[in-house]
Amino acid sequence: MRRYLLLLLLWLTAFAQVQAEEAPLQVVGARTVDALEAKRLYDYGVLFVDVRAAREWSWGHVYGAVHLDLADRFSSLAMTHLPRNVPLVLYCDSEVCSSAAAAAQLAVSWGYRQVFYFRSGYFAWQLFDFPLGKGAAGEVLAFSEPGH
Repeated sequence: MRRYLLLLLLWLTAFAQVQAEEAPLQVVGARTVDALEAKRLYDYGVLFVDVRAAREWSWGHVYGAVHLDLADRFSSLAMTHLPRNVPLVLYCDSEVCSSAAAAAQLAVSWGYRQVFYFRSGYFAWQLFDFPLGKGAAGEVLAFSEPGH
């Protein structure tokens, strides 16, 4: 029995390592920022974009951030009528989430000129006890197409 438990534990550890891919340190065309730099940008009123799934967003997020799930609504930033000089801070959970890096690459490819890649993400923001939102009350959930 112990042998099976040990094998199961080894398999789960290997599976977790495959699932937890570390995010890149930098994204070409974007500036990587840490939590303190992100907070300075926040204080200046820069737009924060949370690219996590809706479930994670509802558990907690940077207060005032726009929610654009990378797998669903993030592509709305590609709309040509949106100004490309708007600074964007893109984040997900932490250094183990590569979604923010993928979002930063996309934003740069769409012509956004001030892209900030907040690599350490929401967990670091939370550790510093910076402004947090929970649920959807008073928050911006996503951009919508004009006329909708």
